[in-house]
Amino acid sequence: MKTYDWIVVGAGITGAAIAYELAKKGCKVLLLEQNATPDNATRYSYGGLAFWSGTTSLTRQLCDEGRARHGILSQELDADTEFRELDLLLTISADTEPADAAASYTRFAIPPKLLSIKEACELEPLLNQEDLAGALTVKHGHIHPEKTTEAYIQAFVRAGGEMEITQVLQILQKKVKTTNEIYYTANTVVCAGGLSRQLLKSSGISTKLYFTHAEMIETPPMVDVQLRTLVMPANLKRFQLEADSTKNDQLWEQPGLELVPPIVDAGAVQFRDGSFRFGQISRALSDPHANVNLEQSEAVLRASIRKILPKVGNLRGTWHHCLVSFSSDALPLIGLIPERQGVYVFSGFSNPLVIVPPLAQRFADWVFGMEDEIITKLSPVRFENFSERL
Repeated sequence: MKTYDWIVVGAGITGAAIAYELAKKGCKVLLLEQNATPDNATRYSYGGLAFWSGTTSLTRQLCDEGRARHGILSQELDADTEFRELDLLLTISADTEPADAAASYTRFAIPPKLLSIKEACELEPLLNQEDLAGALTVKHGHIHPEKTTEAYIQAFVRAGGEMEITQVLQILQKKVKTTNEIYYTANTVVCAGGLSRQLLKSSGISTKLYFTHAEMIETPPMVDVQLRTLVMPANLKRFQLEADSTKNDQLWEQPGLELVPPIVDAGAVQFRDGSFRFGQISRALSDPHANVNLEQSEAVLRASIRKILPKVGNLRGTWHHCLVSFSSDALPLIGLIPERQGVYVFSGFSNPLVIVPPLAQRFADWVFGMEDEIITKLSPVRFENFSERL
């Protein structure tokens, strides 16, 4: 019977980074992932790194640490994460006052610069100026999220880690039950993103973790259409949707509910190989396995993109869907689950790519006895009703 120091549940960017950092410490680690081909939020991410977006001393520090960490990851992991810097363009719709949009960003560590319609179109020629009142711009980091995650996994395996493709059914005392077998472990950390809430619930644990259903379109590599920037709306509706959907936690326990109306944040990015990802629709549905009308969703997505980037909205591509995890205070849940010896959570990252690498390092140091004020602040105990339901 094999036993492990740690079992990490979920091999998106969060689980891959945690598994690597623990293996680097000399732990015997098993990484469990249910899909041989990734089908998670990391897989369908834009890959953006908002180093500029810290609004508190905690988030500003993590953004700074994230920038430094990403700068050396390719070398450390011995694989190209495609880390680069590009211009982020935050479009201001024609019915919005540009000065008001700019004012809403003054709280960030590096407030974006306000551009006129002409300046915005010079920076990004694919923009449709008829639907703009202006734009905001700031330098933005970018990686290939799948390649970064795979780099972490390969470095983890080289450090002695093991990985299995199997679905986790329950987190039990000192063991993890899967569809294939039961694995024994001293510690387990749940990094299952949008499935974390359901997985913990099946293990008798209620959490302040939630999820949205996110939808986007991915294209094959393109050579005749070139997007210079990462385009997103200045008025991002997703964060308000997340806040509104968590006002009544009990509704999340009722199957089949749409907690708030869906929203569209029209944005797009082009990767180094020429492929595009554009979207996105976000839905707050209480069932993680809820069905979404593909044809209807794709039509809405394309119509929203055509308004700002007409050429991009017409590109042939494939609709995709994933779950995006978040918490009720927009910060991740990291740490020991109360009253569950050896069971930890590392989830709730609604915008993870910047801060996961430094927090994975901090988590590994913390479980080895190093005090960490940031990990303490992100502990699940900050929510009163994070408790076992026996």
